[in-house]
Amino acid sequence: MNRQQIIYITAAISAVFLLFFFGRTIPPKKDDHAGHDHAKTPHTTTGTTAAAESLDFPTMLGLAKKRLNPAQLQKVTEWENSVVRGDVKAQQIQVYRRLSAFWMDTIGAFVPYAKYLGEAAKLENSEKSLTFAAHLFLGELQTVEEQPLKVWMAREAKELFEKALELNPGNDSTKIGLGSTYFFGGAGSEPPMKGIALIREAAEKNPDNAFAQYMLGVGSFISAQWPKAIERFEKVLQLEPANLEAMLRLADSYEQSGNKANAKKWYLQFVQTVKALEAQKKFRSNPEMMKQIEEHIKLL
Repeated sequence: MNRQQIIYITAAISAVFLLFFFGRTIPPKKDDHAGHDHAKTPHTTTGTTAAAESLDFPTMLGLAKKRLNPAQLQKVTEWENSVVRGDVKAQQIQVYRRLSAFWMDTIGAFVPYAKYLGEAAKLENSEKSLTFAAHLFLGELQTVEEQPLKVWMAREAKELFEKALELNPGNDSTKIGLGSTYFFGGAGSEPPMKGIALIREAAEKNPDNAFAQYMLGVGSFISAQWPKAIERFEKVLQLEPANLEAMLRLADSYEQSGNKANAKKWYLQFVQTVKALEAQKKFRSNPEMMKQIEEHIKLL
């Protein structure tokens, strides 16, 4: 498993953890849960569409640049202004990828990292690159409490999924990803049910599509339909017994429904599975996350 895969998987698990244990009670931690932050984005809790629309990448990039020392800022500025002649498209792709790597590897800022990766993917017009960048946004947006940032990420993911779907209209995974962005504000003026319809189409076509079942479960979870959420997440775990995200979602769904016995069962299963995967060097957990979950189990 390479570094980017570890970052992506760890971020996804941390996303679910933060939603469960901090999302309903306290503001999210801004320390490193997956090797990055969110470019020091302004913390706002307005939750309105108007506020979401006022959040833009130049503003966030400007804030992120305040963290750079003079030498780093000079380097970034030189890269940003380096494309002037010749094969402009190829050069721009290279610059975007260089900037993306810098913001992740050197600074640890997710927003410019993912944004530049997405811009490079758009120019490459590669289905693989577009969907990878889209899934980065879709996974990360679940870790943030600030609605404007969540909506901005959802819209970035939606655009990338749409472009990938243009290249391969029959890709069910891309349809599911696109539909999922609607849960988090990516739909704009479009009806949210359009997103559900895209996911259901894939699930009806193939009931064993774990991604479709999982995202339908997320939709039920967000709308507090606990029995439906439980049914979906249990289906996912039948298909993928080591799916950590589904375990956490299922445990919390049981807890929210008042079934503490099954909640405890699945939290314990999560901890045991994480330890097994770590022993096999297939996963790297967040120690603070594990500590919080183990303490939570004791309270059930």
